[in-house]
Amino acid sequence: MSEFGERIVPGFASSFEGEHLVSERSEFQQIEIYQNASFGRMLVLDGLIQTTERDEFIYHEMLVHVPLLSLETPRSVLIIGGGDGGTLRRVLEHPVERAVMVEIDRRVTDLCKEWMPSIAGSAFEDPRAEVMFGDGIVFVKETGETFDAIFIDSSDPVGPGEGLFTTEFYEAASKRLNPRGMLAAQSGSPAFQQGELHRTYSHARSVFQNTQEYLCLVPTYPGAIWSIVVAGDRFTIDSKVAEQRARDRKLDVRYWTPAIQRGAFDLPAFVHDVIAPDGPPHTWGPSPAEDERTEIPRG
Repeated sequence: MSEFGERIVPGFASSFEGEHLVSERSEFQQIEIYQNASFGRMLVLDGLIQTTERDEFIYHEMLVHVPLLSLETPRSVLIIGGGDGGTLRRVLEHPVERAVMVEIDRRVTDLCKEWMPSIAGSAFEDPRAEVMFGDGIVFVKETGETFDAIFIDSSDPVGPGEGLFTTEFYEAASKRLNPRGMLAAQSGSPAFQQGELHRTYSHARSVFQNTQEYLCLVPTYPGAIWSIVVAGDRFTIDSKVAEQRARDRKLDVRYWTPAIQRGAFDLPAFVHDVIAPDGPPHTWGPSPAEDERTEIPRG
């Protein structure tokens, strides 16, 4: 058995035990996969937990279904990152005609296919899926295509994912959205990555006319509460409409409900403070210099 986990902030860490199945250094990052008794297989990149077999459905359902159920006819979708295939899988549950996934690290996808195939299911074999391996930032800047939705399913804003959280990237992405299109991006822990959340929300808000934040609960992420920013120029979040669309599309969900579609946007007061123009106040969590997760040395 190996011990692995993350030092979330000074004085607080998460720790797991499990069998060490994979340890590989790719061109971009350290990739590890563990087997844990409670969460099944766990993907760890550069020492940070990215997803697990047992709770991945929460994050992926909320990242994908909340925006796509707000679109009447989502036909073309772009995913930046998402190498495990979970986001692609949920996108393809909607009546899309084409889903393009651009992942920077082919080894993440290859290893997830081999060791964690339940996360993607049959998504990679779906004829509507087009998987590319390359820099998503470059793709967004250079492609002439436009999409109904863009999902940023990346790691934290360090290393390969750093450029996906900038105003420059959001400006480029806005040019790749159709008139009623939406962008959704994970934006970190409201408790322990307040600087990341504030910057992500502020950068998106500086580009898009309508920017909103919502939350979900992912047990293996720092603090369990996780945030997602959704942005665009013309979209409406309507739980009644989403309920009917989910029924029409025959979505098989384990976390999302119409009530969650509505309630996820009811933010705690401290989160409103974090995304305020003069935030974050750091009334809970580390200072801006500290809101970056670090690896616990292996036992």
